[in-house]
Amino acid sequence: MTTSIALSLDQLTEKGIHRNLRLRLGAYRHVCDSYYLDIDESPTASPDLGTALVHLLEQWRSQVEQLRETGGTAYLPYDFSDQCTAWLRVSSTDGRDAEVQAGWSLVEGYRIVPSDYAATSPEITDFDPIVNARIECSLNDLARQIAINAESLTPSRP
Repeated sequence: MTTSIALSLDQLTEKGIHRNLRLRLGAYRHVCDSYYLDIDESPTASPDLGTALVHLLEQWRSQVEQLRETGGTAYLPYDFSDQCTAWLRVSSTDGRDAEVQAGWSLVEGYRIVPSDYAATSPEITDFDPIVNARIECSLNDLARQIAINAESLTPSRP
């Protein structure tokens, strides 16, 4: 049985690179910037914001799918700031069910390559959860919701 998951990362406006993204996790909402997605110059970086968001969500889904084997914890970034970053911590003890918790880390946004953040996510050892910013769901439903979110995004800049 599929359950609807209240999780999305959306573009609020096509203009500018500040306060133009919104994370929704249950009743929690967080507005953030696309700046670090925009200045990503790695070989795997996307040429426009819509494609960059899709690529970020594809990385999220890949990490969630890896948890389905044995469980564990994955960190999925959604806000890159100069002095800190915001992440979703996805924890599963059994490889089936998960807790998704939003929180902060003092790992700076400039230390992370958004188009390939997996190299940095193991450095998240100071995760500070945000009160009332969590949901529980199955890993299958979570991966499905991330895929739906990615499909709903379209490139925004030439």
